[in-house]
Amino acid sequence: PLTSNSLNKWAAGISDTLALGLITEGIGLGLPIVALPHWNDAQGRHPAAARSVAELRAAGVALLLGDGDAPGFVPHKPRHGDVHAYPWELALDALPAS
Repeated sequence: PLTSNSLNKWAAGISDTLALGLITEGIGLGLPIVALPHWNDAQGRHPAAARSVAELRAAGVALLLGDGDAPGFVPHKPRHGDVHAYPWELALDALPAS
């Protein structure tokens, strides 16, 4: 799951961990990347979140944030997340067929 911390670092090009380095490089290589977020709605209301989502989508990342018409993760209320209900299948279904 893509946390709000990783979202903002990734959009800024910060690759201070191996995982962030690989997905940052993946954008540069033109690889198909699907990201399924997991954060609460308070974190999602931070101004950096919308900017980072837009930045990554503009770079070609299929960022599956349920925002009205698009299917994806819908942020939960703080301290009410249900990790067992996380919709992994959305990310798997969004991967291109090979």
